[in-house]
Amino acid sequence: MQPPASPRLPSLARRAERPLAGMGVLALAAAGALAGLAPGVSSASSHREAPLMAGDPRADNTDVYAFVSPDKPDTVTLIANWIPFEEPNGGPNFYAFADDARYNIKIDADGDGRADTTYTWTFSNHYRDDTNQFLYNTGVVNNLDDPTLNFRQTYTLTETHADGSTKTLLKDAVAAPSNTGQASTPNYAALRQQATRELPGGGQTYAGQADDPFFLDLRVFDLLYGGNLKESGHDTLSGYNVNTIAIQVPKKDLALKGDPTRNPVVGVWSTTDRKGATVVADKGGEGKGGEGAAADKGGEGFHQVSRLGNPLINEVVVPIKYKDAFNALSPEKDATVTPVVDKVKDPIVPKLIQSVYGIPAPATPRNDLVEIFLTGICKACGPIQADLNSQQLNADVSKEKFLPGEELRLNMSVPPSAAPSRLGVLGQDLAGFPNGRRLADDVVDIELQALEGAAQTGTIVPALAAGDGVNANDHAFGKTFPYVALPNTAAVNQAVPDNPAGGVAAGLGGLSLGTFPIAGASAQGGGVLLTAAAVIALRRRHSARV
Repeated sequence: MQPPASPRLPSLARRAERPLAGMGVLALAAAGALAGLAPGVSSASSHREAPLMAGDPRADNTDVYAFVSPDKPDTVTLIANWIPFEEPNGGPNFYAFADDARYNIKIDADGDGRADTTYTWTFSNHYRDDTNQFLYNTGVVNNLDDPTLNFRQTYTLTETHADGSTKTLLKDAVAAPSNTGQASTPNYAALRQQATRELPGGGQTYAGQADDPFFLDLRVFDLLYGGNLKESGHDTLSGYNVNTIAIQVPKKDLALKGDPTRNPVVGVWSTTDRKGATVVADKGGEGKGGEGAAADKGGEGFHQVSRLGNPLINEVVVPIKYKDAFNALSPEKDATVTPVVDKVKDPIVPKLIQSVYGIPAPATPRNDLVEIFLTGICKACGPIQADLNSQQLNADVSKEKFLPGEELRLNMSVPPSAAPSRLGVLGQDLAGFPNGRRLADDVVDIELQALEGAAQTGTIVPALAAGDGVNANDHAFGKTFPYVALPNTAAVNQAVPDNPAGGVAAGLGGLSLGTFPIAGASAQGGGVLLTAAAVIALRRRHSARV
């Protein structure tokens, strides 16, 4: 039997629904207004799952991860990726971070939806010879300072606190270049090691290319395989790369009042800010802006144009009309946007699964999803009877100032699992999603199950147990920071099972494939696909190239 809803939930729900229409409408209007600043172009913001972010891949967040470091459990690792669908052979320019953007990872320790700590990376471009050369590198590159590396990027990393004070952690640090191929970069692991920098006061950071760690089957968008689910199970992202920013810091650097024992829960999300309000488009020129400037003290003309916390939320929960505006907002405004909250409480995906596969959609309102995505999980937050990862569990949080908002929440007091389950919390592994997100968490299958009510009942939905048939990444993840696999080098169109020299095997992305326990398959398992893909394809703003 479903446990009774907590008496605190109605107040949180009311806060989320309340038209505060003034604030919600104004928030959307403001985002829309900024989006329209660029004359003669469309407006928008967000990942590729939002209509216009596809036109600006270098600003496009693809995934965010937050987990207690398995080899250094007194630290937390935060990873954010940008630039979807990087084909390894993407020369001659390959894939650079934007030099007119700010890449941010934000942490909310007190649950008010505002960043208490913001790490910001800004990049600069450097050519040794841009007059007589067209090559990214003019010879073999063994070191980041080799003269044969014609193009390179340096970055500044700053840390900003809630009071607006900013500290520079690194200046003129060199990012790892794109992996231009085994002839040019025969030892990319060495370049990665050189690009991993120690931070003052403890911790380390990395900026550079990596294998895309997200795994799923996106062909579900071909009319759900035309009803032929035997075609599922292909990792659409196999062989592709992304640009990765990772940081590992002591828990005390993130915790409220620097005390991870009293205040172990934090909320995490990443954003991209661009100067002005125009999104750089690779085709046709689509413009947009965001509300980020309003939250930026000093501003410098930057506006938030992309945002990502939990995976797949904007992709498959937020309606198309609101996706771009949603990604221009900060979490403290989420609960005021009634159309978005309504779709959390009455999501589209379960109805779609019911119409296609005949699996009944759970009853609404979905207060369990409000808890998972907007408040964090706690007994006082909603129907899921567990104290897991809401900032309301922090001893020094003011409950009156807590605001529901979409963040990836992590309880740092939960130790790394000795035997991780790809299903995370649903697999009885409290160190996994939705308590933060590890690289190997199968978020497609987890979120499908959550959308179908498994988080509330505590029982996997058997008909969807097979998921999308992709249960692990194509490369094994590393055991030490930054954990992501090395970037692929072979062309994606070679990455097929019967070609061991193709992108999957030749990408130098890992030692071997990892395997994780999976639930029994079912003929109707493709329903998950639907979610997965529905969920993701939109989400995976993949494809656009710089």
